[in-house]
Amino acid sequence: MQTLDWIVIGIYFACLGVIIWKCTKNQKTTKDYFLGGRNIGWFAIGASLFASNIGSEHIVGLAGQGTVSGMAMAHWELHAWIMITLGWVFVPFYYRSGVYTMPEFLERRFNATARWILSVVSLLAYVFTKVSVTVYAGGIVFGTLFPDVNFFGMNAFWIGALSTVVLTGLYTVAGGLRAVLYTDAAQAVILLTGSIFITFFGLQMLGGWSELQEACRVNAEKFALWRPNTDPDFPWLGILIASPIVGVWYWCTDQYIVQRTLAAKNLRDARRGTIWGGFLKVWPVMIFLVPGLIGYALHQKGLIEIPIKMVDGAEQLDGDKVFATMVTSLLPVGLRGLVVGGLLAALMSSLSSLFNSCASLFTIDIYKKIAPNASEQRYVTVGRLATLVIVIMGICWIPIMPAISQGGLYVYLQSVQGYLAPPLTAVFLLGLFSKRINERGAVAGMVVGFLCGILKLALQALVSEGIVSGPAWIVAIGQYNFLFATGWLAAISVVVIVSVSMVTLPPSEEKVAGLTYASISADGKKEIRESWNKWDVLNTVGVLALVLGMYLYFSFWLK
Repeated sequence: MQTLDWIVIGIYFACLGVIIWKCTKNQKTTKDYFLGGRNIGWFAIGASLFASNIGSEHIVGLAGQGTVSGMAMAHWELHAWIMITLGWVFVPFYYRSGVYTMPEFLERRFNATARWILSVVSLLAYVFTKVSVTVYAGGIVFGTLFPDVNFFGMNAFWIGALSTVVLTGLYTVAGGLRAVLYTDAAQAVILLTGSIFITFFGLQMLGGWSELQEACRVNAEKFALWRPNTDPDFPWLGILIASPIVGVWYWCTDQYIVQRTLAAKNLRDARRGTIWGGFLKVWPVMIFLVPGLIGYALHQKGLIEIPIKMVDGAEQLDGDKVFATMVTSLLPVGLRGLVVGGLLAALMSSLSSLFNSCASLFTIDIYKKIAPNASEQRYVTVGRLATLVIVIMGICWIPIMPAISQGGLYVYLQSVQGYLAPPLTAVFLLGLFSKRINERGAVAGMVVGFLCGILKLALQALVSEGIVSGPAWIVAIGQYNFLFATGWLAAISVVVIVSVSMVTLPPSEEKVAGLTYASISADGKKEIRESWNKWDVLNTVGVLALVLGMYLYFSFWLK
């Protein structure tokens, strides 16, 4: 890092500071703080959807997966079609209901118990997956870029992880969702620009796209998009089952993502925000996953040196350090600072979105239930305090994070989400498309699904660490592929939800009015129809065509 690089980073933070300062004004009500006043335009919403999703686990973890497992994780990055589903299928119900959070929506559709379950599970999941992964990735980035930095005995890893959490927490506490949305919009631009430069300079050093294909063809089975069903890690059938289940949960029901659409000024802007976000979501394969492939090819040619780590007693490329290594090895002065700014943007945008969502969940779904008559100012204050608590919990997780990195950040994240997503995907889809599903079925399905998922996760950890070595059937469950396990968890959840609902009384017509497709009023249908036009349809078709084109090309690119 040279002087010009630091100047570029300084300009980035100065611009960020101005945005945050402007957003700290008029944060007096819960609508202002948690939903940005509900007057955000489609461009900021789409950019925030993209920036919130594309965090450190993508820049650090996805590039790393490209290096060690090729295109296997591309299926999760071609979920633009699910973001389109959010805008056309889910958002009309969420937005018209006027809810602040997803648990609040579940209470309207089912009951307060369903709301409590989702609130508690979501908060725990955020702290132990998203916070932990993002904080650890921040430390990895700093440790690779500034290996010699030391401050009061703390090395670059600790300094990076700690500063990422604290700085992001401060501006999230001050500015609320409006600060998150507008800083995300700015960060999305930096993120895309920096990653495009990495891809460009990497291909230039390698000798072009054909050289990358040739390097990957040597080990085509490892780098292919589709793997045989005998593949122990990414069997094609398991991917087809698990990827949509996790995708619908993440993009269509998770507070962390959906909250951006609820901040729109109207239903049309909410939908257009998802279409714009879907267009941006098409490109991570090219600008985050492909650089990992490029890094592998450059390492094989001896043009850069990727660090090595030990996994199960064998040497393996440390994929989580690939992207930062490419930044230091490939980019000229000035651009290096821009890309480091992009890395910081990814780290901060993920955490800021997460902190605000956690504050919303705790304040609206827990504290407001306990103190329903508190003032709006009190709720905002509680939201800020909740954010501070999440920041502290994130800091406490820093010493634990090295233990989760052995299989790669991105695989860790997807496997844990695969055990949490099935019951939520099932209850939201069945709840929207069937009036017959009732509160008892929903609660039973969520409880059974979550307990089974936690049991599978615990057995997987205990077996992999050698703590549990028998009986054989326990070991088999612990070692069972996480993709197929996701499918079984979804099937169990659906069976429980439907069975319990069918043997108990159906919900009343008043209970489901306007909350399922079969119970939308004539006025509701008219409002939804008036919220889109031919341009929304054409842009949607364009995004879906891009997704299909990516699938077709990378299905045969190594033939």
